Amino acid sequence: MALASALVQVIISAVRKTARPMLRDFGEVAQLQVSRKGPGDFVTAADLKAEDTLYELLMKARPGYGFLGEERGLIEGTDKSHTWIVDPIDGTTNFMHAMPHFAITVGLERKHPDGSSEIVAGVTYNPVMNELFWAEKGKGCYLNDQRIRVSGRRDLSESLISTGLPFIGKTGHSQAIKDIHAVGQRVAGIRRLGAASLDFAWVAAGRYDAYFERNLQPWDVAAGILFVTEAGGVVTTIDIDGDPKNGKQIVAANPELQPQLRKILQAA
Repeated sequence: MALASALVQVIISAVRKTARPMLRDFGEVAQLQVSRKGPGDFVTAADLKAEDTLYELLMKARPGYGFLGEERGLIEGTDKSHTWIVDPIDGTTNFMHAMPHFAITVGLERKHPDGSSEIVAGVTYNPVMNELFWAEKGKGCYLNDQRIRVSGRRDLSESLISTGLPFIGKTGHSQAIKDIHAVGQRVAGIRRLGAASLDFAWVAAGRYDAYFERNLQPWDVAAGILFVTEAGGVVTTIDIDGDPKNGKQIVAANPELQPQLRKILQAA
């Protein structure tokens, strides 16, 4: 059985406490589907409530840390070297449609004196499936209490790939279709389930062989980058240079598939 450090336990405790009312809210969504108004306002309120809870719990545990959330934006702390990076409900559209594929995700970024930074801890929790993915720098990646590893496939034609598609109001539709067309001709299958944090986690667990997407945000990728690297995989941008932590371009896979997939996407 894996033993999480005190730091990771802080995050796990926060996401589990946040998940309890979220599960009750999720149970109400299916009933709202039949109403004319629909569940949109209800889900927005649930999202805000979840981020408020995470903020209170994480800041109580580590008062000086900064906080970057999808709803609150950046709140700088007195400790300039640490920032929580949080998405209270990743997969909001799934949540809104009573689809049990969404997650609470938290990453911790540490900045170094030379100006570089890295993600040193992360937790992603799907409360409906009770799957808790967690990792700490240099200590491996885990699903609940079991250590996980990326897949060992080397042939793209045998690989199952995950990606995302921009939703209404977001740019990048035409490029996403080009990417899917280019990759889809060379792989066993492509899936789009709508929660980037779980796409990373499933790559780390070997369920997906690789994941790619453009136009994400730091809170979409923070914990997931650590998961994949700690599970033996590689995460880079699509372009030659770039920091994957900004979320603008992502390719995540095992070391054999990653360069193959990246090359295809660069040409798309």
